Amino acid sequence: MIVRTLQEAEKSDRRVVSPDKHWESTRLLLKEDQMGFSFHITTIYADTETHIWYQNHLESVYCISGEGEIETLDDAAIYPIKPGTIYILDKNDEHLLRAKTELKLACVFNPPLNGKEVHDENGVYPLEETA
Repeated sequence: MIVRTLQEAEKSDRRVVSPDKHWESTRLLLKEDQMGFSFHITTIYADTETHIWYQNHLESVYCISGEGEIETLDDAAIYPIKPGTIYILDKNDEHLLRAKTELKLACVFNPPLNGKEVHDENGVYPLEETA
């Protein structure tokens, strides 16, 4: 059995802050845990826009708190995000994530992340980042 608290993980190397200071992610479950997916609590800072295109991963995102929107770039559709909203990037959707207020999100990735990943210049997480 694996038991961790968010508070403990936030004080460890499982907390990753993006180089552009738009978000931070505490990775509670990673590839090394051998569950087949990773689970993160991610904070998107208020008044930011982040380009994301997970070409190597599928992601499900559940909004715990805050307000924002996601814009899919292939069709320019805009979807509001508020507490209780889930969005699933089931087609490796390239998108912009905009936070009107601070967003707190629960995120699941398949395949799982190793833990140190940050978006590259195209908004992509590498498939195999070293831990």
